[in-house]
Amino acid sequence: MGGEIIVFVCLFSVVFGIAYLYFSTRNKERMALIEKGADASIFVKGKLHAQPIWKTLILNLALLLMGIGAGVMIGGILAQMGGVDDDIAMPGSIFLLAGTGLLIGFFITKKMDEKD
Repeated sequence: MGGEIIVFVCLFSVVFGIAYLYFSTRNKERMALIEKGADASIFVKGKLHAQPIWKTLILNLALLLMGIGAGVMIGGILAQMGGVDDDIAMPGSIFLLAGTGLLIGFFITKKMDEKD
C-alpha cells in the first residue's frame, strides 16, 4: 500500500520539477534579454500564416483511425485466410497500420506548412 503512494509522489515531483525548471529558466532568459534591450517580438513563436492546430489534429486523428480500421480488417484477413495466429495478426497489423497513418499525417502536415 505504501509503494503506490511513493510512486505517485515521485511522479508528481518529477513533473513539477521539470515544469518549474522550464518556466523559471525561460523567465530568466527573457528577463536577461529585456535588460539588454532586445525586441519583444523574439518571444513570439511560429509563422504568421501557420495552419490552425485543429486542422492538423483532425487530419492526424482521421488518419490514425483509418489506420486502426484497416489494421483490424487486415488482421482479420490474415487470421482467417493467411493461417496466422489471431493473437499475432490483430495487434501487429493494427500497430503497423496505425503508425503508418500517423507517418502519412506527419508528411501531409509538413507539406501543408511548407506550402504556406
